[in-house]
Amino acid sequence: MSPLHKCVLVVEDEPIIAELWCMYIEGLALDVCGTAATAEAAIALAEKHRPAVILMDVRLRGKMDGVDASRAINASVGSKIIFVTGSKDQATLARIQLVQPATVLFKPVGDRQLRTAIMNAMPR
Repeated sequence: MSPLHKCVLVVEDEPIIAELWCMYIEGLALDVCGTAATAEAAIALAEKHRPAVILMDVRLRGKMDGVDASRAINASVGSKIIFVTGSKDQATLARIQLVQPATVLFKPVGDRQLRTAIMNAMPR
């Protein structure tokens, strides 16, 4: 596998939330390499940009969800994935754990919580 780039891919199907996350990430002096609202778009962008970190919503538009996208991305890219979800459903959480995420954040996510998760997942 080729090396990962020190950037963040934002995967979120709510445009306002995606924009807020992008502004926050850029405020940490990190690059956002793209945003995606579907699992298919997330996979394509991850393969194109090879981000070190992906901020991944679980529920996305389309037939696949964030866990499905993460499995495909883990197999082809190897980015660290930070899941962000509003669900505490045990079946969903079990699926997330199978992907071995960097961390799981539960909505609403605070600035400090998001910063800590991103900085811990980002390679030095």
